[in-house]
Amino acid sequence: MAEKYLQQGWRWYGPNDPVSLQDVKQAGATAIVSALHHIPHGEIWPKADILERKHIIEEAGLVWSVVESVTIHEAIKTKSADVEHYLENYRQTLQNLADCGIKTVCYNFMPVLDWTRTQLDMLMNDGSKALYFDWIDLAIFDIYILERPDAAASYPANVKNLAEERFKTYSEADKNHLQHNVLMGIPGEKDPSVQELRDSIEIYSRIGFDGLRKNLAYFLNAIADVCERNGIKMTIHPDDPPYPILGLPRIASNIDDFQYIISCVDKPFNGVCFCTGSLGAGPANDLPAIFEQVAHRVYFAHLRNVKRDELGSFYEADHLDGDVDMYAIMKKLVEENQQRDLPIPFRPDHGHQMLDDLHKKTNPGYSAIGRLRGLAELRGLELGIIKSK
Repeated sequence: MAEKYLQQGWRWYGPNDPVSLQDVKQAGATAIVSALHHIPHGEIWPKADILERKHIIEEAGLVWSVVESVTIHEAIKTKSADVEHYLENYRQTLQNLADCGIKTVCYNFMPVLDWTRTQLDMLMNDGSKALYFDWIDLAIFDIYILERPDAAASYPANVKNLAEERFKTYSEADKNHLQHNVLMGIPGEKDPSVQELRDSIEIYSRIGFDGLRKNLAYFLNAIADVCERNGIKMTIHPDDPPYPILGLPRIASNIDDFQYIISCVDKPFNGVCFCTGSLGAGPANDLPAIFEQVAHRVYFAHLRNVKRDELGSFYEADHLDGDVDMYAIMKKLVEENQQRDLPIPFRPDHGHQMLDDLHKKTNPGYSAIGRLRGLAELRGLELGIIKSK
């Protein structure tokens, strides 16, 4: 049998991304993962805009392989009064993408926050910088800045005590910096406020875990026809991090969640983005075992690594060095890819800010050189696995 290789992708934020398409080509990627970030959330992506972005990518000798992401409006997640309007817009956007030949879509169903980190520039031993999630700082934000009712009950005594002591040392600048970092996970066209986060948390406290699950099933059923008719593959991204924070429910964090998601709308379009970093932050998650259960629905992969401490706080480690057994995951991904007619796209997710990028302004986690290193390591790992068979 001929050797089949994964499709090497790269997230690109569009013409304003400080990492150019020429940089991407030099990194060795062939496929672009992109989105139309200039379109307000919930609005229809016009075909003209899609084709313009596709043309720019193809002119550079690359292919637009995956959309990441068509953001799901909060009205859909909360199933509010105008949910049908936003569902219809979402269906039309999917149709427009399919008409333009782009049929793999990554999305998430995380309430309010798309991702959460407390520090964006943790200094590593080699002088590079990494993203960091610290339970102590999250507790500080939750209890003392957000002032969520009963927030203290969400944390074990040791974390609360450490948070109390650290908070005493924080200046106003420290508090503002922490607030900025946490609120960066809220997608939108404007800077969010703490009060807006409080209001959203109150809404989701009424929806709860079961309600959010039902709203996801409602969304998937609503888009099933357009997906099946056009051969679209939807890939849900795991919660980041994969556990409840700030009182918000999480429904895509572990194997039970993914088994529910796949079974609630058991149709081939309903797939998974297998993100090793997000899932790897959960100490109870056995990633190779999870992959085996969902492999038939994995249509896209994010490959990154994390290193956890005794509290469960984690930083983003080098791609081949952390708590995630990347060899085991890549081996299973390669095996699954051999069964496919079309290659599974993956991208090196995040990367350390390092070398010349330390002196540049880049999107957190998405500087060029750290991801180039990650892609090179992952490419070599895949090649070694395939050639050793």
